[in-house]
Amino acid sequence: MVADKKYEISVSARTNYLPERSDPDDGRYVFSYTITIKNTGDVAAQLISRHWIITDAESHVQEVRGLGVIGLQPTLEPGESFEYTSGTSLATVVGTMRGSYQMVAADGLQFDAPISEFILSMPRVLH
Repeated sequence: MVADKKYEISVSARTNYLPERSDPDDGRYVFSYTITIKNTGDVAAQLISRHWIITDAESHVQEVRGLGVIGLQPTLEPGESFEYTSGTSLATVVGTMRGSYQMVAADGLQFDAPISEFILSMPRVLH
């Protein structure tokens, strides 16, 4: 049996350490992340809200919830992509982010689009 791909969103991330915004002496490491959200399903869907779980190397967790992304609630037709860049800061040189986007399909169905965990790391820290 073929899985139902009617409601399917793919999410990919690219990260960058921002030394000019960081202050290692004060335990502040700032990262940008660029997210690409693609509607790989068969129905248009609108991104309504986000939920991030940000974990640093000392297992301190920040949870962030809010409407939209960068002030927008984009609607993606099947095959369409939306890309945005945002940022976060950690108290350690390395950490992770994961979470989900809460979506509403054109037919009214609400569903979550999972965001797989990705790594935030200062260059040359991880091998």
